[in-house]
Amino acid sequence: MIIVAALVALVQVSASRAGTPSPLTTGITSVAAAAEELISAIVSGVRGGGQAVVSLPSLAHDNAALRSHNLQLEQENAQLHEQVAAYREQVAIAPRLDEYPRAIEGRVIGFPPENGIQSVTIDKGTRSGVNRDDGVLAAGGVVGRIVEAGPFASKVALITDFTSTIPALVQRGRFWGVARGNQSSVRLDYVSQDAPLRIGDRVVTGEARSFHSGALIGTIVKIERSDSSLYQTAVLKPAVNFSSLERIVVVPKQ
Repeated sequence: MIIVAALVALVQVSASRAGTPSPLTTGITSVAAAAEELISAIVSGVRGGGQAVVSLPSLAHDNAALRSHNLQLEQENAQLHEQVAAYREQVAIAPRLDEYPRAIEGRVIGFPPENGIQSVTIDKGTRSGVNRDDGVLAAGGVVGRIVEAGPFASKVALITDFTSTIPALVQRGRFWGVARGNQSSVRLDYVSQDAPLRIGDRVVTGEARSFHSGALIGTIVKIERSDSSLYQTAVLKPAVNFSSLERIVVVPKQ
C-alpha cells in the first residue's frame, strides 16, 4: 500500500512539474463523466415513460377521433362518386327524353335470379303511364319492351330474350331484317343474300309500334351465310350493357 501510494504521489508530482494533466486525474474524470451521462439518460427515460403513461388516455381519444373523421371522409367520398355517376347518367339519358316527349324516365330495380329469362324490373307502372308493349331505351340504345305492367312496377323483356322480335335494318345500305333474341346476343334474320353485310355495321330499329326508327340495337360481330337459303343471318352485339343497366326511358307505344 505504501509503494502504491508512493507511485501515485510520484505520478502526480511529475505531472504537476511538467504542467500536464495527471493520467490518474484524467481517468477518474472520464469515469465520472460517463457515470453522469448514464444517470442522466436513465432519469430522462423514466421521465419520458411517465409522461407517456400520463398521456395514454389523450392519445387514445385522438386516435378514435381520427378514425371517426376518416370514416366520415370515406362516406362523403362514396356519396360524391354516386352523385357524379347519377349526373352522368342524367346527361346521357337526356337526348332520349327530348326525342320522345311522352317518354317516362325510370330505374332498374331488379334482375331475375335465373339466366333463362332475359328480363329486368323497373320502378314505373301503370300509375306512371306505362303499358304492355311499350318500348324501353337506355342511353346506349334499345333495351327491350314491357311485357308485364303493374301499378308501380313493370317487367321488361330484354332484346336478348327468345321472345323478343324487332323490325330492324342495317344503317349502311338500309337492308331490312328481324332482330331476334338469342340469350346473350341478338340475331338479325331474314336479310337478303344480296346484302353486302360487314362486321361492325350498325343495326337500328325500323318504324314500328314500340319504337321510332333509328334507335341503335347493336353492331354486327358475325355473319352466317348458306348457299341453300335465300337469306343470311348476322349476329349482333347489343348496344346496351345489361349487366350495368340503371336508368331507362319507357317509350309509350304509337
